[in-house]
Amino acid sequence: MSENLQVIVIGGGASGLTAAVVAAQNGATVTVLEQNENPGRKICVTGNGRCNLTNKEMRPEIFRGEHPEIVQSVLKQFSMEDTLEFFGQIGVAFVDRNGWVYPRSNQAKCIPELMVQKARSLKVKIKTREKVKDVYQKDGRWKVRTEGWTYEGDRVILANGSGASQVPGSDGSGYAIAEKLGHRIIKPLPALTGLRCKGNVFSAWAGVRTEGEVTLLLDGKPLYKERGELQLTDYGISGIPVFQLSRYAVRALEESQKAELSINFFPEYTTEELTELLDRRRELCPYQSEAELLVGLLPDKLIRVFRKQKDLIQTLTSYRLTVRGSTGMEQAQVCSGGVDTTQVNAETLESNIHKGLYFAGELLDIDGPCGGYNLQWAWSSGAAAGLHSAKEKL
Repeated sequence: MSENLQVIVIGGGASGLTAAVVAAQNGATVTVLEQNENPGRKICVTGNGRCNLTNKEMRPEIFRGEHPEIVQSVLKQFSMEDTLEFFGQIGVAFVDRNGWVYPRSNQAKCIPELMVQKARSLKVKIKTREKVKDVYQKDGRWKVRTEGWTYEGDRVILANGSGASQVPGSDGSGYAIAEKLGHRIIKPLPALTGLRCKGNVFSAWAGVRTEGEVTLLLDGKPLYKERGELQLTDYGISGIPVFQLSRYAVRALEESQKAELSINFFPEYTTEELTELLDRRRELCPYQSEAELLVGLLPDKLIRVFRKQKDLIQTLTSYRLTVRGSTGMEQAQVCSGGVDTTQVNAETLESNIHKGLYFAGELLDIDGPCGGYNLQWAWSSGAAAGLHSAKEKL
């Protein structure tokens, strides 16, 4: 290992800062190029501003992508337990909410703040407002050209994220760099996002939050099911259960499949139990209309939407919506797609095309559900890329 090995990290987000710290801890001289004014801006908006760092139920098979098997190798190198130790050592205390782990401060901004402090203590140079224009090799060295300078290094780690998020700088520019260097890009699409649906009832139910179970059907076949609090919106439907299904719905639409949702507003009842419940209410309150039977069971807005339905039980247990799209990349928490992981070494995350080029984070074709999984992928892949980029082996 050489103390003079120079590593350039493109992107100062979750994976980039982790890569920088780990590479520096392993003897490399590290420069981070971040196009925003401050590193870690996207971290600051995760978990509704609280930063869901990781999840105690961390299983490789929960991640998605064309070839998600790469996750197992990466998580073995930097596990959930390693993540907690890493952040504990830089000053983070934790709170566990049913396995979802947050900083005790409940402030996401403490995470990039403490990571930057650690990086600078290791003599990592963090260059902000540096938008990378080109990455190439010349005379055995990597060159990274920004709008104002050309940086040189022995290794480059591409960790500049996806186009998901409203945070400025989340422009997906890393895909173009990777593609220019010969890597296949699986089309990035919004994931963990609300779904726009066909219909004219949405203005009537907008703003409602209610428990429910949502099933995703692709070309009529039920494939995925999630339960929890649904958020009914003026464009369709949102909420964590919908987020969990959205990557499959959006990608199916891209592949010209029909995507539908079936919503059960009473998942705690069987159809028979719900029928008995309503029959009992009719007996007790014969003076009530069909709509009035639902008072106390559903929010008023939903009752008004459902009151003219001919088959009430069918409506309440399998209300159908046809999906027409997502709310867009800016409203998505992450994206699916990215750099094809078959072109990347599963252990080191080094390019199979170019020696000395590494990938980390959301740029790769790996995504996870809500609950800290996507940040865990950022920490783990950043640590793996940082570790191996600092090793003298070219």
